[in-house]
Amino acid sequence: MPEVFQYYDNVVRGTEREDMLVILQFMQGMIGQKFSFLNYYKEIPVSYDATLLSVENEMAEFAVHEYQAKVINMEKQTLIHHHQMSSFPEDIIGEAFYVSSAKKRVILCNFGYAKIRSDMRRFVRVVLDKPVEAEIIFESDILKGSVKDISLGGAAIETISSDLLQPGLDINIFLKLPEQNGESKLEVGMSATIVKVVDTSAPYICYVEFHAEKHSQQHIAYYINQRQVEIIKELKDLNL
Repeated sequence: MPEVFQYYDNVVRGTEREDMLVILQFMQGMIGQKFSFLNYYKEIPVSYDATLLSVENEMAEFAVHEYQAKVINMEKQTLIHHHQMSSFPEDIIGEAFYVSSAKKRVILCNFGYAKIRSDMRRFVRVVLDKPVEAEIIFESDILKGSVKDISLGGAAIETISSDLLQPGLDINIFLKLPEQNGESKLEVGMSATIVKVVDTSAPYICYVEFHAEKHSQQHIAYYINQRQVEIIKELKDLNL
């Protein structure tokens, strides 16, 4: 299976139980205040303000955006950005106890501290529903693969062989990006560096960092923007 990007690190200040009680105590004094929630849908960040409605029985109820509720329902948790009125610098993570996108309500429990790492990403990344063909060019061979996700900075490419894939190796890549008409494909070439290869058996996932020229970057950026529009529409149309 492909490696999943870890969006956050767990942080424990006391014990997990003590941390949860401190968070709940803080929230008791914040009823009516807004908190910034963060989830991901197909690598696209979904982040809206949520209003804290009540805190009881070690749970907190929030009024949330419909899209946020849909993604919380899938992930079964949400990240909450550090609140400026908190005495601690950490972000918070909470598990979903109840979610209703129709009512725009979530009830969270089992709170803990976290450090959101995904904010450190330099580029927006999108997951592809339809694979994009890729050719990895070596000095004496060509390895075919399919792009699983992509950003302006790089991509995760699925291959059936890992024999030639060495981290740190500079390569050339050609991506066959679908055109808007859905019938033709645009071949975009660039140099890249293999960052890492994961999985011990086929299929392998090869992570590469792009060194694209401006012209190639423009084509990739256009494709990513189109994919973002598709993902947001999918989220809007989801019935959860």
